[in-house]
Amino acid sequence: MSKRDGRPRSSTSTIFDTVAYSTVEEREVTQVNAAERRKFRKLNLDSLKSKIMSTSSNTQKNLSSSNHSISKGHDHENVTHSRIRITNSRRPLNDITIEDKQDVLCRLFKVKLDSIIKDLKDHSLLGIVSAVVYTVEFQRRGLSHAHICLFMHVDHKLHSVDHIDKYISAEIPDKNEDPHLYSLVSDFMMHGPCGNDNPKCPCMVDRKCSKNFPKKFSSHTSTDSNGFPLYRRRDSGLFVEKSGVKLDNRSIVAYNKQLLKRYQAYINVEWCNQAGSIKYLFKYINKGPDRATVTVVEIDKEDDQEHGKDEIKEFYDCRYISACEASWRIFAYEVHYRNPSVIRLPFHLPGQQQVVYGADDDIDNVLNKPSVASSMFLSWLKCNEFDDVARKLSYVEFPTKFVWKIDERCWARRKQGFSIGRIHSVSPSLGEAYFLRILLNKVKGPTSFEDIKTVNGVVFPTFRDACYALGLLDDDTEYVEAIKEASHSGSGYYLRTLFATMLLSNTLSRPDFVWNNTWEYLADGILYKQQRILKLPGIIL
Repeated sequence: MSKRDGRPRSSTSTIFDTVAYSTVEEREVTQVNAAERRKFRKLNLDSLKSKIMSTSSNTQKNLSSSNHSISKGHDHENVTHSRIRITNSRRPLNDITIEDKQDVLCRLFKVKLDSIIKDLKDHSLLGIVSAVVYTVEFQRRGLSHAHICLFMHVDHKLHSVDHIDKYISAEIPDKNEDPHLYSLVSDFMMHGPCGNDNPKCPCMVDRKCSKNFPKKFSSHTSTDSNGFPLYRRRDSGLFVEKSGVKLDNRSIVAYNKQLLKRYQAYINVEWCNQAGSIKYLFKYINKGPDRATVTVVEIDKEDDQEHGKDEIKEFYDCRYISACEASWRIFAYEVHYRNPSVIRLPFHLPGQQQVVYGADDDIDNVLNKPSVASSMFLSWLKCNEFDDVARKLSYVEFPTKFVWKIDERCWARRKQGFSIGRIHSVSPSLGEAYFLRILLNKVKGPTSFEDIKTVNGVVFPTFRDACYALGLLDDDTEYVEAIKEASHSGSGYYLRTLFATMLLSNTLSRPDFVWNNTWEYLADGILYKQQRILKLPGIIL
């Protein structure tokens, strides 16, 4: 699901991006496959069956007469699992449609989602995973799907395209060698037909496929000029016929054989080796829900509209929530999931910590509260006074070994698990706060603000001077590092705005040096936007 936008390559981690969709038709539940796990105490087969069947007495009679079966699955890689197969006839049962079963669909999709996360994270189906992030979305007609991003362990990263074919396939399997996989690929992983064979396909925009199908044949897996993978699509002569059109390997959506066989659903697997691919995923977390503005006009009273029109009454700001999304949120299922957790680490200049108080509180009583002197940042300085392990860690490394006790307002040794620390971002225009943040990423074990400003036994008057003494501000290096750090999460537009702010602040001593070292990050998204405007996906500027 990564976009080809010409972003600079990032070799920091290898990431699999999987997109799992629910595969439910409008008028029937054709097939739902969920893997039973021993630890699923709340949703086992018996309780799931009872929830499906316990709608009403009349519905139960109709369901019992229809073709429903719960069958035991076969052994797959020494793991015995159960498969729930629900097959309804195309004839509606007492006018019951899929819209009436959104709660059941949500439960089934949640079971499958939890199962696939367990297989990927705990059972290492694609290798040892260091971190998992996923976002659940809902299509226009309401069905749910998930974007899953896996950060692989350093020993299980795919450092080159030579290892991709082991995990990702973009070809039609031989029907005689593996008829089951051939059937699954034919049902779930074929794109189209579109183009001239089907101009009304939803993917068609300006008479072209917006997903750039069909792809080109390729005898081996490689990468394009922007570093994105081009999967192996050999001209083997195999095809799948859809709506009277023969589709070959050029119309295959990339998939993983094990995941497709296990879950029997649309699961697109991509190799992500670009920071832009990760930002594409996190865009869904920050963009918020879809919105619609509705204006109510009383057409029968045209004369009254000009006189005495009540705009407040007739103007409504509405938000559309499908039944599936409503059920998902009622069940309190996670929309955004991440593991391990990320802790935001606040900091402040001396005497400038945030203080929360009421409008009628006495200022002396507020300042004398113990919580004023026990912020997360000050408690870190205090913990360094008596803990030997704490003195070996920087502020950003602290959550890996310690946990913040919010009730006791103190740090304590972590007994299990770990978290990732992230210091709050600060604009360079804030001066000393910005330089303090630079030092907090380098200094280990300080017990006071003076310790942070101490370099080789010399206490400097400002944090800026301490940064110069450590060689962190030579040749505008701090501004280059600020843009590079912001590129991990910010868009190209944000980076260009940040660079413009630096120029306007008149703090850059060598603007050309900063430009030459960051122009690839500042140009993020420009090529992709021009490709969209010109409708030329292969253009290079």
